[in-house]
Amino acid sequence: MDSYLIQVNGHGDRAPVLDVHLKNTGNTISPGKAKGRKPRWTVRASEMSKRTFNPVRAIVDSMKVEPNPKKAMISLSLGDPTVFGNLPTNDEVTRAVKEVLDSGQYNGYAPSVGYQSSREAVAAYYNCPEAPLKAQDVILTSGCSQAIELALAVLANPGQNILVPRPGFSLYKTLALSMGIEVKLYNLLPEKAWEIDLEHLESLVDEKTACLIVNNPSNPCGSVFSKSHLQEILAVASRQCVPILADEIYGDMVFADCKYEPIATLSTNVPILSCGGLAKRWLVPGWRMGWILIHDRRDIFGNEIRDGLIRLSQRILGPCTIVQGALERILHRTPPEFYHNTLSILKSNADLCYAALSAIPGLQPVRPAGAMYLMVEIEMEHFPEFENDVEFTERLISEQSVFCLPATCFEYPNFFRVVITMPEEMILEACSRIQEFCEMHYQGAEGAQDLECDK
Repeated sequence: MDSYLIQVNGHGDRAPVLDVHLKNTGNTISPGKAKGRKPRWTVRASEMSKRTFNPVRAIVDSMKVEPNPKKAMISLSLGDPTVFGNLPTNDEVTRAVKEVLDSGQYNGYAPSVGYQSSREAVAAYYNCPEAPLKAQDVILTSGCSQAIELALAVLANPGQNILVPRPGFSLYKTLALSMGIEVKLYNLLPEKAWEIDLEHLESLVDEKTACLIVNNPSNPCGSVFSKSHLQEILAVASRQCVPILADEIYGDMVFADCKYEPIATLSTNVPILSCGGLAKRWLVPGWRMGWILIHDRRDIFGNEIRDGLIRLSQRILGPCTIVQGALERILHRTPPEFYHNTLSILKSNADLCYAALSAIPGLQPVRPAGAMYLMVEIEMEHFPEFENDVEFTERLISEQSVFCLPATCFEYPNFFRVVITMPEEMILEACSRIQEFCEMHYQGAEGAQDLECDK
């Protein structure tokens, strides 16, 4: 009979290790001969990986189309403000990181929720009488996308559902489905500057609804909700007792004729997890620094949600320590004129793009009020040779080398999204090519009818 010797080894500040030794007393255990098991290779992808699906990648990767070799490619598809080099971050931001790097004090592990001093800096930056914050109300994350992932994971179980805007950022659905969470899409209304269809929203709530996602300012719409509309959204959430996951990564990125209201500043009883980060406003998406702000003045979340977020944050041991160390300086040293200049460029580009596209027969852009995007409706009845927005944008690439994202990526067919972060001359060239493309394919009412009859 075999016996086992278990020895506990420990040294200094290291955790004890259990060493298990097999003492052979005569019987032999052959490798691979465990009772009742015949060894064979059966390595399969997990069910979670199989449920993971990014509609943007799926649609874009399936667009097997080559751009026009006679025209340089202009990509208006990627929501990365650094692509064209015309929107660099501020010198104070890069200097803060250099100082931290040179200090050598931030090369080790931080607490999984972030350094206390860094959490205090974020809390101080966003604290206000209407929505007070302390360090313990802040969870630092690896970008806003991880903040959204943790917020979803702590609020919803497999089999529950979440309410997601349509059109909306595709990552919400990607994350939810991978976790076994059902997605219910509520409508935004283009004729009302993309306000929420509140009646439709409320009709979707049931006993399995875990949270409502509110994205303001919006990707992909570039819309900004008014104070009164946010209050209407909160009224629905309050009546239905549904917490809010607020994606506010574009917070404060609104044009001069508009005002951004963090939804938590208007809430008296609805608990809110607000997700944000450095990516967009500070123009450093690759630095992967985000946060969750916990707003729970009625103690509805209580310790359970906070403890759950702490446990979930321990899965990857926190975001980049170098950027954490620079956070206080980034938040408090970045000069106001940096934000103003960025918004001035985006507003000018938005006006330029909106005016140019409005003049093109068959297109109906919706004027944006913030963020980095605008949505354009394709009057498909005037382009009968194209089946849908995906085919329209494919042909736009092959004929004009202009790449816009078809809004099918955002669950909203027959629109496309334009990114407005590129230099002015590039916007003008892109819009000129879009105009040429539309003029070539546009059919008036009679022409479109004749084409349909010929099919």
